[in-house]
Formats: sequence, C-alpha cells, structure tokens
Amino acid sequence: MRKIMYYVHQSLDGFIEGPNGEFDWAQLGPELGDYSMGLTERADLFLYGRTVWTMMSSYWPNAESMDPDEHAIQFAPVWRSTPKVVLSTTLESADWGTRIVRSPEEIRAIKEEPGRDILLTGSASVAAALTELGLLDEYHVIVHPVILGGGKPVYQPTDRRNLRLAETRSFDNRTVLLRHDLV
Repeated sequence: MRKIMYYVHQSLDGFIEGPNGEFDWAQLGPELGDYSMGLTERADLFLYGRTVWTMMSSYWPNAESMDPDEHAIQFAPVWRSTPKVVLSTTLESADWGTRIVRSPEEIRAIKEEPGRDILLTGSASVAAALTELGLLDEYHVIVHPVILGGGKPVYQPTDRRNLRLAETRSFDNRTVLLRHDLV
C-alpha cells in the first residue's frame, strides 16, 4: 500500500504561518532543496488542502519566471506534471491535473490504489484529519530558525498517536529535520 508523507515547514515555536498568514520565513537552501526533491521522487501524487493548493497553484505554474532559484527551476516542471488531489469542501474547480475530494475518507481509497507514495505538503487541517484516520505514515517536519510568536499551529488537536523517531538531520547549517513514522 502507498504511504502518505506529510512534509511541513514550521517555526521554532511550532507555527506553519505567522499571525497574519505570512509564509515568507521558510527558506530552502541547496541541501533542503535536494531533500525536498527526494520526497517528490518517491511520490506520484501531491495532496493539498484548499489554502495550500491556492498558494501552490498561483506560484508553481510560472515559478521559473518569477523566482529563478535552483529549487524553482527543478521543482516547477515536476509540480506541473504530477497529478494532484485537493481535499476541500469549498473549492469548486482546479486545474493542473487536479482532482477535488470532499472527505478525508476518500483519501483512504486513493491510498489503496496502485502507485508510488503520496506527498502531503503543509495543510495542517488535512494532516490532522488524516492523522485521526490513521492514514499518515511519515511526518517530515522541517524546523526553521525563526520565532513567529503566533499564527497557525503545525498540529491541530487529534487523538493521541505514538510515533517512532526515524531520522534527524540538519540542512544548510540552518534547518533541522524531525522525521517520525507512525508506529
């Protein structure tokens, strides 16, 4: 069965966005960019919530012309060509090879389909819903050296889950990976 990997950036004080919704503090250096690309190579489906989908779909289709850094040049064509699923009760339509599902339960059926792993990026509410259903297999949390002092927490309340520490490492002498697997 496919695994669902949750890949998320957080501040040292545990937020995925600042008090005003800002996400201008997460920086990918070359090592973190390589790690990120390694996760995309394991996946043949990207999973988002509506908010992250809106952000991704407004940036990645033309990222090379807006931000010509190495990660944008590498990831933009991968993003455009990889099928995507958005879990949303409000999104009416989506382009770029994107399917909309309305219930976290629908993700279970997608997970059981043949294929490589599924990469969930950001989307704390989707991660919480999938955690409650026992559908998230790996948590790839990147901790950035910034204190935001408030905002949206990386984890929404869910039932207690025991996880196993699978890996820790630093990237670019700046960020730290905390990877945990579902026990």
